[in-house]
Amino acid sequence: MLPITTQIAPDSLINPKGVPHFGHFDGIVKSLGVANFAYFDTMDRPASAWARRFDYKQFQFVSLVTPRYVIGVALADIAYLGSAFCYIYDIKNNRLTQQSWLKPLRFGYRMSASPANGKSGIGRKGAGFSFEIVDGGWRLLLDTQHLQADLKLQPAPLSLPMAMCSPTGYNGWTYTQKHNGLTVKGSLTVEHEPQPLNQALAGYDFSAGFMRRDTSWRWASINAQIEGGIMGLNLAAGVNETGANENVFWINGERHLLGPVQFEFDRHASQGAEVWRIYSHNGQVDLQFSARNCRSEKRNLLLLKSNFRQYIGHFSGTIIDNQGRRHSLNNVLGLTEDHYARW
Repeated sequence: MLPITTQIAPDSLINPKGVPHFGHFDGIVKSLGVANFAYFDTMDRPASAWARRFDYKQFQFVSLVTPRYVIGVALADIAYLGSAFCYIYDIKNNRLTQQSWLKPLRFGYRMSASPANGKSGIGRKGAGFSFEIVDGGWRLLLDTQHLQADLKLQPAPLSLPMAMCSPTGYNGWTYTQKHNGLTVKGSLTVEHEPQPLNQALAGYDFSAGFMRRDTSWRWASINAQIEGGIMGLNLAAGVNETGANENVFWINGERHLLGPVQFEFDRHASQGAEVWRIYSHNGQVDLQFSARNCRSEKRNLLLLKSNFRQYIGHFSGTIIDNQGRRHSLNNVLGLTEDHYARW
């Protein structure tokens, strides 16, 4: 299996000529440099100030897994609207509790402009959350009706995130940074009951860029303990696929960049009958996913649309890392997602 070429992360994603650095990075880009991007429309004219503001999208997501709960927290900024959700999935009782936020025109929320340092958040005390990033390290602060948390996500020593940038559409780009298989320190209370964190694992997603007006993706994510140790997995199709992809497997913090994968599933299957197959043609990834529950949301606001389904369920199958070692998964809890957005 040929290794995927990487490069040292630049201080700024946009070079002095106004063009993004493309490819995989060994480290975190300090600044996206959006103001320096030479953005043109499809007729090769300099993009308007309106386009520069409203064509830029970003979103952030943290997933937390404990022996009792799966917690998902997301914040998205599409310039016209800010939207967020926080859900708690009770593994034992197969029950999903959720809260969502919707804010217009960047009022009532904030987004970090840098994947290395900054603060993002929405809501207020008793009904909100924030992500704090310091020197690439993530902290999650939650204060809602059902959840209170102050958590730091901690990678294994020397573990690298997946960080990359790829061309998108005619003249856009997408920067994506993810890190899974992270241990967790701090405090977590669910429904007024403190939760142990000694077995908790987490992952994060920071994505931003000038994405396609119509965007869709399929995605799979795992943070789990398997026989070989702590694993993280991120697989996706639909956004970062021009010259590089965001597929990556971590085992005990060791990063393995993977090739492209195929997602096969029935989008119209009845609730509870969703079965996915996710595989690579070179045999490195061969997984089956069976859904147990789903967070779904459909919004049709004429110019803006969203059809979102995030599933919680179990993965079985095999992953072969870049050293040729085979890792078996047997009913490992994780997430998949099927999402269409017009933004």
